[in-house]
Amino acid sequence: MVAYPRFSVLDLAPVPQGTDVGQALHNSLDLARHAERLGFHRYWLAEHHNMPGIASAATAVVIGHVAGGTSTIRVGSGGVMLPNHAPLMVAEQFGTLNALYPGRIDLGLGRAPGTDQATMRALRRYAGAVDSFAQDVVELQRWFQPATADQSVRAVPGEGQNVPIWILGSSTWGAQLAAALGLPYAFAAHFAPDALLDALLLYRRHFKPSETLDKPYAMVCIGVCAADTDKEAARLATSTQQQFLALRRGRPGLLPPPVDDIREHASPAELAGLDHTFQYSAIGSPETVERKIKQVLELTGADELMVASQIHDHAARKHSYEILANLKSA
Repeated sequence: MVAYPRFSVLDLAPVPQGTDVGQALHNSLDLARHAERLGFHRYWLAEHHNMPGIASAATAVVIGHVAGGTSTIRVGSGGVMLPNHAPLMVAEQFGTLNALYPGRIDLGLGRAPGTDQATMRALRRYAGAVDSFAQDVVELQRWFQPATADQSVRAVPGEGQNVPIWILGSSTWGAQLAAALGLPYAFAAHFAPDALLDALLLYRRHFKPSETLDKPYAMVCIGVCAADTDKEAARLATSTQQQFLALRRGRPGLLPPPVDDIREHASPAELAGLDHTFQYSAIGSPETVERKIKQVLELTGADELMVASQIHDHAARKHSYEILANLKSA
């Protein structure tokens, strides 16, 4: 018997075809309020750039939008791509958020660019930014510490703010850093499944207790598309599949409406790639989703499960989260 851990939401702020960025951001707030009512623990937003189908590039701004419209759910970044930013500026942004919404803000950090090479240059990201990620995390931690009397540069707001820092990862590298620093760790199995088990093993094996955390705490993010029937869920999931294919083909775009048969829109090699990428995703009726989630939890021993649901129809997306919440309360 698998005991369900906390359930949380990862929102990529999708922009469905037929809508615009403003509607996408209104949808994010509406979904966050819905998730709060359903008892979800966190609501994280992801930093991506130069992607027309994702509206959360200004992640801290969107977090403020969502936190200001909710009251109890934790809101944070899943994540801020730290090499795109000076640690001091991140401390100021999230110190401000925590001052406005105390005890509700999370800061998840990633080292990927969240975009393409040309946009990286436009972001003023320098070539060695990835190599300094570990040092930047430690620097960011220091900015959140109370200032000393002789400190010439201070994070205001930021200093003295207790903003929980998470390390995000899709490989074993982030797992090792999270273990070394004694920080909670979140793995992005919703799009990068290959290193999931190895990363969790390394994180737990090498974890060093810290002032932040006395034992490992691992969250796993998977895709979920739940509907009343397997057939309807499979159809709804084709929106995510089409968007992923468009990205792989170098033509990122808005979240498309579902199609009846994804096999008519992809080559055999692309279909195999979809099956591999989404191997941990739970797609189907309540019973099918429940079986898949239990398999993932048994396999990973996750302390928390985060769910990403890219569904074109906003009402259907909300219903998917209702089904998930009902599994836990049953």
